[in-house]
Amino acid sequence: MLPATFKLCAGISYRHTRNMTGLRKTAVVAIKHELSRLSGPGPSSWISQVRRRSSLLSSRIEEKPYSEMDMSYIKQGQEALQKSISILSDQDGWQTEIVAANGDKVLSKVLPDIGKVFKLEVLLDQPPDNLYGELVDNMEQMGEWNPNVKQVKILQRISQDTMVTHEMAAETPGNVVGPRDFVSVRCAKRRGSTCFLAGMSTHYPGMPEQKGVVRAENGPTCIVMRPSTEDPNKTKFTWLLSIDLKGWIPKTIINKVLSQTQVDFAQHLRHRMASNSAVAVQVC
Repeated sequence: MLPATFKLCAGISYRHTRNMTGLRKTAVVAIKHELSRLSGPGPSSWISQVRRRSSLLSSRIEEKPYSEMDMSYIKQGQEALQKSISILSDQDGWQTEIVAANGDKVLSKVLPDIGKVFKLEVLLDQPPDNLYGELVDNMEQMGEWNPNVKQVKILQRISQDTMVTHEMAAETPGNVVGPRDFVSVRCAKRRGSTCFLAGMSTHYPGMPEQKGVVRAENGPTCIVMRPSTEDPNKTKFTWLLSIDLKGWIPKTIINKVLSQTQVDFAQHLRHRMASNSAVAVQVC
């Protein structure tokens, strides 16, 4: 179902500013400050990689003249990544929702300002680069292999790292959850051997709400992919998921569906990657 809309995107109030330099400095300083606070005395490698490269935001912003709207999307994507890292870095308070036979695990916790969030933790037999290529470079193909997603469309590429997307969720059996869609800002980054796909819901004038479809919200959400310490050709895959489906669906049903959907997504992704590998072998 729609959770496969792991939307990484960002919904925050716009802070339009014509002073590009001021906005750039504010965003960079905020990200560096948060990452320094989270890392503590012994920062993990993936947090360190983000911190070392966060200063590149300024150079990317100066590559071409962005409009006020573009700048707001870039800032939303950066804030989505920052918030997601903060949530994932806090190991306290997580409760087990599902532990599959293959070791796939879904945890959850309730955050005061967000509500209930879910965290999928799995080990995939693929290097991070391959997964990044499928989930980011081939994003619009997700509907081909994930039955929970009907369509993913890139509405606008803002920068090398940022894009606005529209996702249509597939219908659920028995129509337990009616038609939903999402408009999201996605922030995709690669830092060393670690890959990120983060984001939250946003507003995009070119994609108004559609008749008969509920505009749901998500985020902050984030997928983190980093090599396994035991085998660099395998990936430790973490997916932070936060979704508000809107409507009058009981929370008990929503919580059960979202956690199971994360487990299902991992299996769908495994099948997709195995299929890609088989095709590559045939070509060779």
